[in-house]
Amino acid sequence: MKRIELFEFEDFDWLPKIIRTGATNLIIVLHKMMGTAEVITELVLTIHKKYKFSQITDLGSGSGGPMPEVLNKIHNINKHSSIRLMLTDLYPNPKIVQKINAQKLENITYNEQSVDATTIGKAPAGLKTMIASFHHMRPAIAKKILQSAQENEEPILIYEIAKNNIPVVVWWLLLPISLTILMIMSLIMTLFVRPLTFTQVLFTYLIPIIPIVYAWDGQASLMRTYTKKDIEGLLDVDENIRYHWDIADAQKTNGKNLGYYIMGYPTDING
Repeated sequence: MKRIELFEFEDFDWLPKIIRTGATNLIIVLHKMMGTAEVITELVLTIHKKYKFSQITDLGSGSGGPMPEVLNKIHNINKHSSIRLMLTDLYPNPKIVQKINAQKLENITYNEQSVDATTIGKAPAGLKTMIASFHHMRPAIAKKILQSAQENEEPILIYEIAKNNIPVVVWWLLLPISLTILMIMSLIMTLFVRPLTFTQVLFTYLIPIIPIVYAWDGQASLMRTYTKKDIEGLLDVDENIRYHWDIADAQKTNGKNLGYYIMGYPTDING
């Protein structure tokens, strides 16, 4: 397996929520800059043609990520779409849950209860999505998630914006340069965070903890991302089951690649 189990600050419980939220805000800005919502929207619509669903259940939502924007794009494309979005997390942040639910958005809710991605059969109904979070899962957990979707014949869409296609030696050699670039980028990206809070500014420009966390986690996630060969090893596909897997590069409408996806769905039943 090419994937390396490096640590990310985001995975530690002791990381202050202020810093975690600050880094997450930068990730949301990154998704908007890269146009990942456009890519994910096309993938969701593609799987909807193969397996009908009325709800998207996003796993590991954190602060929400790009999925709310994805839902808006789906409704803009199809004004009559009744698809809803439910955000979930294994450890939902009460403040974020309250903030999103307080908006009383017509088609978006944040589940207050813990939802475990390894037991997909017990998760709320609908297409399960994991956006830029699958690389956080150790191989044993990642395999359980894939197996759970397959065994319960639940549709799932996993999307990773990064691709682990750099030789490990090159990654280590370029790490000082890469970290510096990401830290500088975070200083610029912070200006696009909405709402931009005092704590975000404080721990970015005066006490630059957020840029350090963002830069390291960004580089570590690259090496933690599963390659196509890694995923194929985790799947251990049974040819006789009624389930299909697609693993491929994700593309924008202009034809440029942006990350990759894992798409699984039942082949002979209609959801």
